[in-house]
Amino acid sequence: MPSGQAAADAAEPRERPCVLRCSGLHKAYGATVALQHADIALSAGKVHALMGENGAGKSTLVRIIAGAVSPGRGEMYLDDRPYRPHSLMDARRIGVATAFQELSLVPNLTVAQNLLLPRLPGSAGLVSARKTFELGGEVLARHGLDRIDPRAEIASLPLADRQRIEITRAIENATRVLILDEPTASLAETDWLFERIRHVTGKGVAVLYISHRLGEVREICTEATVLRNGSSIASVDLSAASDSQIFEMMVGRKVAHKRLPRAVRSERGQQPRLAARQLGGRNLHDISFELRPGEVLGVAALEGQGQQSLFRMLAGLESPSQGQVLVDGQPTKLSGPRAALRTGSGIAYLPEERKTEGILSGLSAATNIVLPIIGGVSRASFLTPRMELRAARDAADKVEMNPRYLDFAIGDLSGGNQQKALIARTLVTGAKTLLLFDPSRGVDVGTKQSIYQAIRAFADGGGSVLFYSSELPEVVQLADRCLVLYGGSIFREFEGDDISEQALVAAMLGHGDAISEEGAMHDRAH
Repeated sequence: MPSGQAAADAAEPRERPCVLRCSGLHKAYGATVALQHADIALSAGKVHALMGENGAGKSTLVRIIAGAVSPGRGEMYLDDRPYRPHSLMDARRIGVATAFQELSLVPNLTVAQNLLLPRLPGSAGLVSARKTFELGGEVLARHGLDRIDPRAEIASLPLADRQRIEITRAIENATRVLILDEPTASLAETDWLFERIRHVTGKGVAVLYISHRLGEVREICTEATVLRNGSSIASVDLSAASDSQIFEMMVGRKVAHKRLPRAVRSERGQQPRLAARQLGGRNLHDISFELRPGEVLGVAALEGQGQQSLFRMLAGLESPSQGQVLVDGQPTKLSGPRAALRTGSGIAYLPEERKTEGILSGLSAATNIVLPIIGGVSRASFLTPRMELRAARDAADKVEMNPRYLDFAIGDLSGGNQQKALIARTLVTGAKTLLLFDPSRGVDVGTKQSIYQAIRAFADGGGSVLFYSSELPEVVQLADRCLVLYGGSIFREFEGDDISEQALVAAMLGHGDAISEEGAMHDRAH
């Protein structure tokens, strides 16, 4: 129990000074209004959440504060002085740094170079490679990442480590404000991130935390500002607002969270559409499973348990060193996603990283959706935007994507709408088997429900779905069965009502039986 002055401080917390204040921010792109009236205030040493549906204006607000774009009107103050950065580097020089959801690292440069840019060490205009790697190693060690080689090329790292490097670089440059845009979108665990956040807030840095995961928002944030349709709806004390109240502020209506109906047993007596027999390679060992028509099969795992390799092997992007992949009961060698799509039942793959592996950002959303079937859409090798729109519309409807976005360059859309377009792309192929890697990564609660309904409808129509999710509630809600990977092997399999968060956490940590959430937290920490 606190005593003396500590007790007084605990009973009456001191008001923290406001570091950043934004009021009346407005931004339009032609006829499209991205922000109408956005207000937010960040306090020293506090973590403030920014929440809202995809397309609510969060990304635009973040880009304005980060210096990437200028507001049409409105005011910003940093430490009570007018703040109007002209670029990302200008904002960083002032002490405002951002870790973006769509990573801004240079893939063909090393970890150390990315961490230190644009001030690489050297003299007389020459960069010292030795000093660069030395200083990069020191930065990694400061942030508990000394297992990462500072000489490694960014492109060679798994997505989770790239996300950590992006966050580390932002923390190194954030002396006043740190902006974290969906920082756990690629991280299966939050321990490292939350430790770093607590470290920077201890120095008085204000943190703006953008996430759709309300559980982690409540764990690390004290306040939240909710945006809807480009306007600030409210700023709330998270201890005084319920989940349902926050969701209602985000979407303007009550959101129902229902477990979707599971496949019935009679549908599982059919020949497996996709199967693996003793599949192995890289960090996978002896993987065997079957996926049947009408079934949604989930995969749960902590980071680095082989889930990426499994999906990439099934999509034809990696070659197994042992075992077989069977499609419709026939051993099949997959030489790539196109070959996988041409198999008997057809296999369509949703990749892990939408920015680098999924979208073609300069093309329209409609073009991105119909890319796999573009030969069938064109007439006499002639293709018009109207043909693309017609072909894309049905698939877009299945994921509840507003048809007005089909004409937009996909790179200009919110992350949620980009993800809807990529899922629509898998549907438009006519494939009977979908491989979905983290299908709702970085999307809002409303968009998640649209994606869940599309997945369930696909399975109810006889399709087969194998999906990995970093969010356990998603697995519980969607999966008919669930495979838990641990150490590169299938450690446990759960079915039907046996799929629960507690049981999955236990298995993901290598426990044979369910353990308490408190015990799981202790095991993660040790």
